[in-house]
Amino acid sequence: MTEQIKFASGLHVFGSTADRYVLSGYKPAVPIAKMIQNAAKVPDLKGVELVETWHVTQENADDILGQLKKAGLQLSMLIPDLWAQGKWGNGSFTSNDPKIRRDAIETVKRSMDVAAKVGANLVDVWLGQDGYDYCFQSDYIKAWERMIDGLGECAAHNPKVIVGMEYKIKEPRTHCHISTIDRQLMLYDRIGAKNLGVVLDVGHALEGYESMAEVVALCKLFGDRLVYLHLNDNYRLWDDDMAVGSVHLIEYLELLYWLERTGYNGWYSLDIFPYRDDGVGMATESIKWIKDLRRVMLHIGMDKIAEVVESGDAVRASKLVREGMFSLARVPA
Repeated sequence: MTEQIKFASGLHVFGSTADRYVLSGYKPAVPIAKMIQNAAKVPDLKGVELVETWHVTQENADDILGQLKKAGLQLSMLIPDLWAQGKWGNGSFTSNDPKIRRDAIETVKRSMDVAAKVGANLVDVWLGQDGYDYCFQSDYIKAWERMIDGLGECAAHNPKVIVGMEYKIKEPRTHCHISTIDRQLMLYDRIGAKNLGVVLDVGHALEGYESMAEVVALCKLFGDRLVYLHLNDNYRLWDDDMAVGSVHLIEYLELLYWLERTGYNGWYSLDIFPYRDDGVGMATESIKWIKDLRRVMLHIGMDKIAEVVESGDAVRASKLVREGMFSLARVPA
């Protein structure tokens, strides 16, 4: 039984939170040092994830790490930017331009080097621009061959650094090539490298009409690939990146059960965008939701849940969750 879970957050949660409508952000610009200080205000938050080149480089890594340490935080993951520059607009790893493809591979390798230098040993490759918008726009076979070759090269660059990826069904492209968990696991099976991991953004799973819990189970079954969590919530129509606990409470409860059952011991990281709301407050609430839902799960009991799951009885499952949630409301924390 996991006694204590580790909470992290993207540093963007504590920034100006821009979107495609308000490019300057809904709040005044916040310097990195202040964002780190704000993150440190969130109870139980111990880690932050940074975007390489936005927040940290090989040149300023010592300074940023010093700020994190002073704030009582550590770097949980490093993210190479493969989506937020115009040059990536027609793809990074799958671009028809060999110079762009090489740039993408070298960007990931550089991030791996920085991650290794600072001891994070985990990068998150999000191929948001690698996809298509129209019919007859993509040579699917070439695109997948390029991803296989490019990611294989990155994985081989430093086998001690985990190359995580997160899939997403759409946005910014109308169709992303790495759109569902089965596609990502199929890609990994073809490449074969052991240091390729899944960064599960639960909002992406919800948006793709997947079961968050089943994704965790599949990651365990097919190579024990789950290495990191991005936690948020949405209405399943779009990647709204809302605070945890906004919509899918029972599905979150099942997610926590399967994380415990499969022995996941990585970071529980917040990937929320509180555009019009206080970032510290929303992060605090999200962590409290996770802790309280986990308390419900443990109150019900892992063995009792497993027995009901084994039965396949939906009525018993409903009764188990309902009684567990409302009986705990009368139990002191």
